[in-house]
Amino acid sequence: MVKSITEKKFECFDLSIKDNVAHLILNRPEKMNSMIPDFWTELPEIITTIDEDALARVIVISSNGKHFCSGMDLGVFSASNITSSEKEEVKMSERGRQRGSFYKNLLKLQETFNCIDEARIPIIMAIQGACVGGGVDFASACDFRYCTEDAFFCIQEINIGMTADVGTFPRLQYLMPLGLVKELAYTGRRLYAEEAHSTGLVNKVFEDKEKMIEHAMEIAQEISRKTPLAIWGSKDMINYNRGRTIREGLDRISLWQSGMFNPEADMKEAMSSNFEERDAEFEDLYPLKKDLGL
Repeated sequence: MVKSITEKKFECFDLSIKDNVAHLILNRPEKMNSMIPDFWTELPEIITTIDEDALARVIVISSNGKHFCSGMDLGVFSASNITSSEKEEVKMSERGRQRGSFYKNLLKLQETFNCIDEARIPIIMAIQGACVGGGVDFASACDFRYCTEDAFFCIQEINIGMTADVGTFPRLQYLMPLGLVKELAYTGRRLYAEEAHSTGLVNKVFEDKEKMIEHAMEIAQEISRKTPLAIWGSKDMINYNRGRTIREGLDRISLWQSGMFNPEADMKEAMSSNFEERDAEFEDLYPLKKDLGL
């Protein structure tokens, strides 16, 4: 019998789902929730399964421990992760093939966070302490973020002689001023909670983690009570418009509405529930078909 996603044991995460809200917790506090190789397979498995099987309407991501995430574990790209055949390639000085393998592996890492963008449901992140390196890539992919007063963000890659490459730059420039993104990228300095809030990276700052998680779950519950189809449409429209013209965005929303707009169901229920002062009862998104029989 195949276990459900909530029954599986993960190396990096704990997962619970209640009242249409999934709570995904990074759970390697003793290692500052660093992104070991398991992270890069577990996260897309969890996010994609919740989305495709319509198991929740919102996901909240948080972490255990003093710090949210210390970034990518360097073991992801260490020699221990090179296969025996690749080691032979290195011995033979076939640098082109080795770099081609690196390129393909990096694309796989990027897909880990692309699944957050591509999920039909909103994904909220709650951050305490350090969020550095790959943690910033992770955070920038989410729909919005909250943090505690002790939180800080750092594009750490420049401090270890490399360029951030898993999603920070394509996404961060749409969340905060471009000049500030460049300053953080070039200096590797810390962006503390107050500045992160004032420049738009986080929506709100909280005194402590408990209050932050409580608020994040309240917002998630509020979102879960809206029609899932309209939430999906809103997320799709907002993400689609990054880097596109207004006219392209208007065309996209016209196509969406012509195919998805359902006034006889969702709109009627929304108006009726408001008039009757009760919680609306919207239909969940349909699970995505994995096998089309082709």
